[in-house]
Amino acid sequence: MPTEMLARNPEEYHKPTTADELTERNVAIVADLENAAKQKRTPTDRVVDAITGFCGRMTFVWVHVVWFGLWMTVNVLPHIPRRWHFDPYPWPLLLMIVNLEAIFLSTFILISQNRQSRLAERRSHLDLQINLLSEQENTKMLAMLESIVKRLDIPDGDPEVAVLEEGTQPGRLVQQIEETIEREDKPARNPNGRAPR
Repeated sequence: MPTEMLARNPEEYHKPTTADELTERNVAIVADLENAAKQKRTPTDRVVDAITGFCGRMTFVWVHVVWFGLWMTVNVLPHIPRRWHFDPYPWPLLLMIVNLEAIFLSTFILISQNRQSRLAERRSHLDLQINLLSEQENTKMLAMLESIVKRLDIPDGDPEVAVLEEGTQPGRLVQQIEETIEREDKPARNPNGRAPR
């Protein structure tokens, strides 16, 4: 498991290495996360993934082209004996089968999308945690640099540094984003309170 790998040897993860080695290590960690998610799939998830994976290939399209073509040919061409016309035009049996297939396929796709959205939400949560940790580390480093500057008696009059040293509050950021979106979504109104035409 990737979490066990990181917890087992955290010093090795932060050890200075070449850029290629760091990249390879990060790629391996992401691959381990993906493999762990695949291993946690239920048998139903595996079946659904197999079906949706097959339906997303051109093979699925060509199978249907051949199937529909043969079905319609057998049931339409006049030189084929009528006793072989098991589903004459307008092919009610074929339409029923296609409708049932569409219902099941759409259900399988929705199940797969729900699972993918849960995985995406987990990745977003991980990204948020990493970003918050990075922000906290940067804030701490700014404070340490500020103390070094003061100790060395280096003049510093940048007011922006004091603002950046304050820790970011995620709740406040979310509130600011929502307020900005609400302001942009509100339609411009005339002084009399009516929306412009």
